Amino acid sequence: MAGMGSSNYWEDLRKQARQLENELDLKLVSFSKLCTSYSSSRDGRRGETSDTTPLLNNSTQDRMFDTMSVEIEQLLAKLTAINDKMAEYTNTPGTASHNAALMHTLQRHRDILQDYTHEFHKTKGNFLAIREREDLLGSVRKDIETYKSGSGVNNRRTELFLKEHEHLRNSDRLMDDTISIAMATKENMTSQRGMLKSIQSRVNTLANRFPTINNLIQRINLRKRRDSLILGTVIGVCTILLLLYAFH
Repeated sequence: MAGMGSSNYWEDLRKQARQLENELDLKLVSFSKLCTSYSSSRDGRRGETSDTTPLLNNSTQDRMFDTMSVEIEQLLAKLTAINDKMAEYTNTPGTASHNAALMHTLQRHRDILQDYTHEFHKTKGNFLAIREREDLLGSVRKDIETYKSGSGVNNRRTELFLKEHEHLRNSDRLMDDTISIAMATKENMTSQRGMLKSIQSRVNTLANRFPTINNLIQRINLRKRRDSLILGTVIGVCTILLLLYAFH
């Protein structure tokens, strides 16, 4: 009876192990499909401009991923516990005659557990890597969009600054030309004044000698003063007009 009870216990453990393995197999297939659909949906929506639908879909897939991960981890933990109980059973007294067959069966269940565990961690790692990569790409695309939307305003401001700078440069260039003309005119007038003074001194010498020539010189001096006033007025008006044009 003890042998039959032990045998029934072993068969019950094997039954539980096979049931958990079948559940794990179905869960891992669904888990793998979820990860594949997650990657495909991300690739398909990468070029879309709408943000509402992708966020909802991705959020739903993330919740499904978390839920399935917990369920698979629980099944793996249960299967590990069953394997441990099977290992304890192989060490109980009275099972020595069947020990080789029992160890073979136990090893097969351990291999299945190891394969499922490896597949689960591999699929989970791939999913997390895809999600991290897509989140990073999404952040980069958002930064690019923000930069593009802001760069348009910056470009317009830069263009206005450049136009204003060019206008100031043209005004400075015009002022320099005006000042150069005024300096040249001043030098020319200074030279002419020196020549006129020299001529006037000679004429005064002659006028002192000849009274008739003195009257003629006085008239010439009056006309020269009038011409000087007219020339000064014209130069002043031209300078004012140039300054008004430069600062317009």
